[in-house]
Amino acid sequence: MNYLVAFAAAYLLGSIPFGLLLTRMAGLGDVRAIGSGNIGATNVLRTGNKGIAAATLLLDLAKGAAAVLLVAHFFPPAEGLAALGAVVGHCFPLWLGFRGGKGVATTAGICFGIGWPVGLAYAVVWIGALALARISSLGGMCAALAAPLAAWALGYPGVAPYLVAVAAIVIWLHRANIARLRDGTEPRLGAKK
Repeated sequence: MNYLVAFAAAYLLGSIPFGLLLTRMAGLGDVRAIGSGNIGATNVLRTGNKGIAAATLLLDLAKGAAAVLLVAHFFPPAEGLAALGAVVGHCFPLWLGFRGGKGVATTAGICFGIGWPVGLAYAVVWIGALALARISSLGGMCAALAAPLAAWALGYPGVAPYLVAVAAIVIWLHRANIARLRDGTEPRLGAKK
């Protein structure tokens, strides 16, 4: 029962659609009507409001970290399940017809919630790949794939299987991006349309 409560609580926290809420409050309309239709920070950036995009990124990260830390406090053996629940909530929120974001920022948050070394490793891979390739999707996917390896290598092996499941979700949700990467048509940050 504790595991079910932990997953459900993390799911509910993860499913708060900050990108949608912030863009509406800022008078930018429904972020789902532009770009990829996702509620994450990369799509919020397409509104042209960098501040709202940065706030979305930070809040999506924070909700992932909060879900893991709260569950670690109340149900200590269930942190990995909470990590998975938060990302599932962000990517498949009940209130939005199970259509949310792609989970990259929330995955960063769960990694920091698990342990700062795992979060730091995730951030280094994410930012490093983004800086080298200037392709947002590639940076996020590389970081998601690195997360379970980092957890295992840095002393958090119990959560590594959950992070494998998280990485699988992130990669699956980026399948259209993968096709564009293969075709050489995936947009780079700062490129002219």
